[in-house]
Amino acid sequence: MQISKMAAGLRGSEIIRIGNQVSEQVRQGANICNLTIGDFDSKIFPIPAGLTAGIIDAYKAGLTNYPPAAGMGELRQSVSKFLQERQGLSYGPDDILIAGGSRPLIYATYRAIVDAGDRVIFPLPSWNNNHYCHLVDATPVAVPTRAENNFMPTAADLAPHVAGATLLALCSPLNPTGTVFTKEGLEEICELVIAENKRRGPDEKPLYILYDQIYWLLTFGDTQHFDPVSLRPELRDYVIYIDGTSKCFAATGVRVGYSFGPPAIINQMKSILGHVGAWAPKAEQVATAHFLPQTAEVDEFLTGMKTRLDSSLEGLFKGLKELKAQGYPVDAVAPAGAIYLTAKIDVLGRTAPDGTVLTTTAELTSYLIAEAQLALVPFSAFGSPASEPWFRASVGAETVESIQAALPRLKAALDKLK
Repeated sequence: MQISKMAAGLRGSEIIRIGNQVSEQVRQGANICNLTIGDFDSKIFPIPAGLTAGIIDAYKAGLTNYPPAAGMGELRQSVSKFLQERQGLSYGPDDILIAGGSRPLIYATYRAIVDAGDRVIFPLPSWNNNHYCHLVDATPVAVPTRAENNFMPTAADLAPHVAGATLLALCSPLNPTGTVFTKEGLEEICELVIAENKRRGPDEKPLYILYDQIYWLLTFGDTQHFDPVSLRPELRDYVIYIDGTSKCFAATGVRVGYSFGPPAIINQMKSILGHVGAWAPKAEQVATAHFLPQTAEVDEFLTGMKTRLDSSLEGLFKGLKELKAQGYPVDAVAPAGAIYLTAKIDVLGRTAPDGTVLTTTAELTSYLIAEAQLALVPFSAFGSPASEPWFRASVGAETVESIQAALPRLKAALDKLK
């Protein structure tokens, strides 16, 4: 059977592969602490009660036909007000595009800006940019980051690659690391992009920024979220934001995402997604439009959700740090945002009880699932080399008690290695 070169070259998701491995272990009776999928267990993290009621009411009212391709006007107005009040960003309803989650919006951004062969810069590790490059036949420019910078890209990291590039894909809080840009760090990147665009001639395509801030409402402690246009308003014509409700309201299955940015780009994205038909369901859009202005209810929900997420992340972080203090080759980066913790398990080259030498993080992942009943995602699933001992732990689908119970099992599994 003949298929397209694009389809033939598209790689499957490593996260889904690990998830299938976990599911098979569970089917066989194992009790796995599953920290793989960037999702929520709705029994632990239900969506807001007001949003649930609004969705039910909208379906009862028969709001089941097609929504406008760009999104319900009522919702775009609510999002516009929400951004102004919460972030100080002034984007009108016509500057906003609604879609069925953030993924179609990222794809539409790539399609609207990137031509075949254009260079797209993104950090390693990062989520899915390599696959989006493949979908649009772009030239990926993957820039390694460092643990000492919390795996966030710096202007110095990016500077050698910006000449001639079309898109810089950034995310903060970052999936998979749970870390964020500092104000100074993001300002330096903004200045780099401004200088590059000033250097380019009138016939050259500018360098755009795709800024994925889908986790921005989930930051912890004194952590602040920063964005390019707030820091440098002159970048307004060059930044396309990706945002939505899926993470901040634990509403991954509700599928309401939104993008905003320069009208010339957003309008083309509207046309692209109009043909794809990737809109969010009408009832969910109406319910979200009614929920976002409920400031007290939104704040109460976010406070409770962040408290529980922070408890899980801190419990895992402190547990790994305690193992490190006991001499185990593990470590962790302090969680700052999102639902992720960066964990280090530095045992590559060691031998498992069955004689297998663990040479890659994929092999180590399988070992931890089998021996510790603990499932993590190696950074190799996000583009990093398989020899780097870093992992993403996602805490949205497990209780604090389950996470704490996994730590002694991890210790025992490490003790078995030679």
